Amino acid sequence: MRPWLVLKHANVGFDERLIPLRRHDTTPAVAALSPSGLIPALKDGDLLIWDSLAICEYLAEKLPQANLWPKDPAARALARSAASEMHSGFASLRGECPMELVDEPHDAQLSEATHDNIRRIVKLCADLLGRPERVGGAFLLGEWSIADAFYTPVATRFVSYGVKLSDFGDRGEVGAYMEALLETPAYLAWLEGAKAEA
Repeated sequence: MRPWLVLKHANVGFDERLIPLRRHDTTPAVAALSPSGLIPALKDGDLLIWDSLAICEYLAEKLPQANLWPKDPAARALARSAASEMHSGFASLRGECPMELVDEPHDAQLSEATHDNIRRIVKLCADLLGRPERVGGAFLLGEWSIADAFYTPVATRFVSYGVKLSDFGDRGEVGAYMEALLETPAYLAWLEGAKAEA
């Protein structure tokens, strides 16, 4: 979802190849497109990029006019830190709450490790939402950026698993941020496509 959202925010046309997950033919289908055996992968001419953060960084460099990272160097560094932490961290939350869009939230019993992950996400987001480098907009560093693409899937997890952020230290600002992520036109377009494929 993350590079897809970035491409949509950049108003770049692209062709999409969907691979159904959790089927007997998923692994060979992915291996035919990605050297790591993981998706997403982006093919741009003869260039193949097979990691979501690397794809987003490539797009930011190739499309500077899209302003995919904040312009301010300090805000940009903070946004990159937040995206990188989401990209490489929160293993317990990922494991116990796989991304799955549902109409009714799962009644999941989450471990203390997952509670710790959620508390860290709430603190990280609250800290960034209150930073002086943040200028305008409803997103982590003001205007929408790649960092927000990286937090959109976790926002869907909080909805799907009925996570009440107020139980983890949120005073309302992080919940409002998560709602803003799920109201962007790009996410709503992704959701519509996901429901059509289901």
